[in-house]
Amino acid sequence: MPGARAADPAPPGIDAARVGEWLASHVGGLAAPLRFALVSGGRSNLTYRVTDAAGAVYALRRPPTGGVLETAHDMGREWRFISAMAGTAVPVAPPLAFCDDAAVTGAPFYVMGFVDGTVLADRAAAERLSPDARAKACENLVDVLAALHALDPQEVGLGDMVRRTGFAERQLRRWRHQAHRSGAAYLRLLDEVHDMLAARVPEQGSGIVHGDYRPGNLAFGPDGTVRAVFDWELATSGDALADLGYLVSTWQEPDDPPGAAPPGPTTVPGFASRADLAGRYARLSGRDVSGLPYWTAFAHWRSACIGAGVQARYLAGHMADDGYLAEAGERGALGVELAEKARAGLRADEI
Repeated sequence: MPGARAADPAPPGIDAARVGEWLASHVGGLAAPLRFALVSGGRSNLTYRVTDAAGAVYALRRPPTGGVLETAHDMGREWRFISAMAGTAVPVAPPLAFCDDAAVTGAPFYVMGFVDGTVLADRAAAERLSPDARAKACENLVDVLAALHALDPQEVGLGDMVRRTGFAERQLRRWRHQAHRSGAAYLRLLDEVHDMLAARVPEQGSGIVHGDYRPGNLAFGPDGTVRAVFDWELATSGDALADLGYLVSTWQEPDDPPGAAPPGPTTVPGFASRADLAGRYARLSGRDVSGLPYWTAFAHWRSACIGAGVQARYLAGHMADDGYLAEAGERGALGVELAEKARAGLRADEI
């Protein structure tokens, strides 16, 4: 297609000419030429900022350029979930087009509208919000999570993707297998915690689970309102407490003891406590959250497994380096720390 070219060399993972041609044919109003830039922060699927000649901005998502793990990085699945969320009480970036032709740029991809907002990836981002906005952000992110878990998968077109039993068992099997494929140095510890989790699987509910719900995957407006929920790569059906457990597991407090991870955004004054989050969720959803310690331990263990896979992909050169390699040693230490937290949490829950 004439004019469907890129203005500048594209980053790894993007065939500028072919992607530009495809986008010009499938996204209404797009004006060539295009500029592509890798958005840092993602550690699994790759996200690119796409800017057209008129200044309109889009976001494009595709899998890593290599080292793709089986059952992971399914762009069609991610597309299904964000398309299902559009028009619900769960805000997402507007889904625009999905390409299942790997010949265009080496893998399937999709493009969505670019939602501007503050992503709470670190303390500097959190400090840009006023104290009132920080409090609002804590409330609204719980409100959105409760709204997600209130959705009926059948009513939003995801009924064929719902499996009503065996969520924890499937997750344990999947992440243990992928951790072993990564060759992590701490596999013995991961296996020990896996066995503890497998022996304690609770009774489970079923619904839509985001799988990676945390402030770093949300865009907030200046007042703290959630503008969009990103990164639906791990979305599935399962127990809602898995999402809450993950949120709590990643939520740092100012008085937490020092660890391998640097102090994150929620250590800035004005953010709620983990107990506050769980209490608000229980009130809004009407769910019993007494089983939260299990799912928090599960989240720590799963994060350690995922981190091992991410590290393996970076070290193999399958991810465009956005600064991760300089932190590879610290990332490995964090994996061990997370697995040990999971073990300690499970042991404490026995008392």
